Formats: sequence, structure tokens, C-alpha cells
Amino acid sequence: MATVTFDRAVRLFPGADAPAVDALDIAIEDGEFLVLVGPSGCGKSTSLRMLAGLEDVDDGRILIGDRDVTDLTPKERDIAMVFQNYALYPHMTVAENMGFSLKMSGVSKPDIRSRVQEAAGLLDLVPYLDRKPKSLSGGQRQRVAMGRAIVRQPQVFLMDEPLSNLDAKLRVQTRTQIASLQRRLGVTTVYVTHDQVEAMTMGDRVAVLKDGVLQQCDTPRTLYDHPDNVFVAGFIGSPAMNLLDLPVTDGGVKLGNAVVPVPREALARAGGSVTVGVRPEDLVLNTEREGLEVQVEVVEELGADAYIYGRTTGAQEGQMVARLGGRDVPDKGTKLHFTIKAERIHLFDRASGERIET
Repeated sequence: MATVTFDRAVRLFPGADAPAVDALDIAIEDGEFLVLVGPSGCGKSTSLRMLAGLEDVDDGRILIGDRDVTDLTPKERDIAMVFQNYALYPHMTVAENMGFSLKMSGVSKPDIRSRVQEAAGLLDLVPYLDRKPKSLSGGQRQRVAMGRAIVRQPQVFLMDEPLSNLDAKLRVQTRTQIASLQRRLGVTTVYVTHDQVEAMTMGDRVAVLKDGVLQQCDTPRTLYDHPDNVFVAGFIGSPAMNLLDLPVTDGGVKLGNAVVPVPREALARAGGSVTVGVRPEDLVLNTEREGLEVQVEVVEELGADAYIYGRTTGAQEGQMVARLGGRDVPDKGTKLHFTIKAERIHLFDRASGERIET
């Protein structure tokens, strides 16, 4: 087991105007499950490949434990990687696939058999050890790929979108299995995904990247409740946080025909207007027609809850999502008024997008 450190690591591809990964600084604790998340092209897979030794590091360092591995080959780094496409040998059985790397390393047959049996037991693969990959489901193939990594007993697991080829139901089931397995094994794990729900449900900490730059690295709860900037606020959460550009007025920010109170110190830093963030569950339906008027366009009924997707009217026109109880939902086209729970408001500087503390 080991820590992992990205020490201002940079990857600049030839001919590119900007680094794919720009001065990445993350310290990952021994046994931690860290998820790299962000939109396509943000540098998350490149960061993982740099750690694996599959991409060069143009500046900065990468350490595994106290060892600088920046210039070491993948084989010398003591890592195991699980790929998106499983990368199983079709002519080998499950047991042969899982033990192949050990065989190439010169491990004895009894040791290989013992390690494969142990990993298969952890992954519920014992009944399938004599099968070929073509006779397995997608979820079973992914477990075989996991088993191949486990038998190597590496210091670090690297996983590059391992669930993206699975259907939605199986993806939910398998991510639970991976998170549970990682906690049982206690192996430091770096996991890449573009799915922020996956990131929030699996990671001890989540690192959010945009255009190769780390935006914030913290626990899922902190990212949700205390985003550092507009990008993190809009990216983390499903449905996403509502972001509205609102004018500052005496005592707060103006929301339609109402004023949401904001501390004076925060208002002083906000200037004439501010970007206000509010989660769908922190919007309050107002039957007195106070607050921001929203015309309902789509109602997403989920049983106990319902999400209302609508368009705000007047000078503050834009899209808004609100969560309501699922027993009494409005019809499409209905006009509703919403105010904000003042204690749950998020303020961001309109120019820089950075958080304004309240």
C-alpha cells in the first residue's frame, strides 16, 4: 500500500496550445479511493495515464509512496490498471486471464492458483473460472478484469471509466461492488469517470478537473455543500445547481419581486450584481406569489419526489429546476413562484466565478 502524489505535474502534447494537464497538485492518502471527474477533454484520463507511466510528464513529478516514479516504466511502478474495454484474452479461460500477469512474472503455479482462487472468491467468479470471456456477461467480464488486477497485489489500483460499457442497472450494482471491494482490500485507488453521480457515490474524495486544471478536491459532501467556484457548483449535483445572475439590493439579492437576505460583508464583495447558486431542493414554493415566477415546462415524476423544469420570466429569464413532493405536482404551463432558503444560498463573483463566503 502507498500514497500517491501529483507534484505540479504537467502534460503538454506536441502542437497543443495549452497543457492537457496543467500543474496538477494532489496528495492521495494510503488506502484512499480518489475519483477524478470532469467533462470530456478535461485531462482526467491523461492524469491517470501519467500515473501509470503511459504518458510522459513534461514538468513536475509523480510519487508513489516516497519513490519518484516520473521516469520509471509502467512495469516498475507496482500499479495495476483496469481499462474501459476489459482487455481480456479471448482464447484464455477466466482463470488463465486472471493469472496471466503472474505467470509472466515467474510466479509458481501453486501460488498463481491460490491467488486466482482468492480473488475469484472475492468477486463471486469461482463458478466461471473455466469459461472463456465470450460466454460471460459484461458485468462478469469487468469482474474478471478486476480480478486480474487484484491477483497482482499492487500498491495502487488505477481504473479508467471501467463501468462505461455496462447498462444503467448493472453500472449501479457494479460500482457498489467496486467501492465495497476497495474498502475491504484497503488498496489506494485512483478512479476516472465522467459521471459525477458515480464519482459522488464511490469516492472518499473527488477531484474535479476542467481544461486540465484542478478546480477542487474534497469530500463529496463538501463539493455539494461548498463548491469553490461556478464550474464545480454547476457540475456537481444531479439535477445541477441553479445559477442565476441577480442584482444586489439593500439587504440582499433581488429574486423576482422578493429580496433574499445576504450578510452585508458578502454584499460588499459582490458589487452591483452576483451569480446566485441554489440547489433544486432549496427552492421554496411560495403560494403568496412572492419571489421568482417560473413557468413549468417539464415535470419529472420520481414517486416520492418530482422535479419541475421551467423557465423564469421577466428580467431574470433563464432555466430553473425545483424539487417538490411527488403527490401533488403542477401541470405543464402552470406558473409558480419560488423563493430561496436564505441559509442555503451560494454566492459567486460574476467576473471570476469564485465563491463569495457568506
